Amino acid sequence: MTEVIAFIGGGNMARSLIGGLLKQGVSPANLRASEPNQSLREALTQDFGIEVHADNAPAVQYADIWVLSVKPQVAIAVLDALQGIAAQRHPLLISIAAGLNVASLSAALGGHARVVRTMPNTPALIGAGITGLCENAALSGQERGAVERLMSAAGATVWIDDEALMDAVTAVSGSGPAYFFLLIEALAKAGVAQGLPEASARKLATHTAYGACRMAIESSDEASILRQRVTSPAGTTAAAIAAFENGGFSELVATAVAAATLRGRELAKG
Repeated sequence: MTEVIAFIGGGNMARSLIGGLLKQGVSPANLRASEPNQSLREALTQDFGIEVHADNAPAVQYADIWVLSVKPQVAIAVLDALQGIAAQRHPLLISIAAGLNVASLSAALGGHARVVRTMPNTPALIGAGITGLCENAALSGQERGAVERLMSAAGATVWIDDEALMDAVTAVSGSGPAYFFLLIEALAKAGVAQGLPEASARKLATHTAYGACRMAIESSDEASILRQRVTSPAGTTAAAIAAFENGGFSELVATAVAAATLRGRELAKG
């Protein structure tokens, strides 16, 4: 990646992406950031050796790609202040500010930028995330590739053609880690209820989730096929699956995702 990338905001997600890009071989000279907090600025410089500014303008002035990683409530004002530079550079803006739609982001920069709205999730902080991507205009193959390489520093990516579906992305993957944490928590508690020591139950539940997820990612088979392979007729797994199904497990998951999707739409409307 030879483009100059500027991170507007130097918080945890920006740090994860910067660290991932450096591991990919991107030169520190091609990365810069702006961050008003002095201690965070010093940490960015010390940890990554990149150029860091207190103000946004000098950070983005010569950058090809701008990564917006500030709090959503201040994002529009931040972009509005950079509209003049955007008119000169016509950057590619990648927003990881939750809930802000492409139209509002584009308008804040006076229509002078191609905009990609993203929805990463918290495992991106350890390079194991999944990010939904949505663009406001047809990007070139080179630009799409640049976006994918940048966001792949935090994990896998998936393009979403219809922006209206980004609320569903939020409900499935953005909020999704909490669902799995809840399952791990419940599974560990159930193990304790059956007599296992708490530490053992927690380790068994956590590593089982990790192993199952790795198998699902690395296998070419659907999750339903993998499930069937470990579910012997009339066996222990079959008894547990039957209990889940009798309790309306699939319907409950669908209801939860629908509730999260609806709430995302409500928050987007303000």
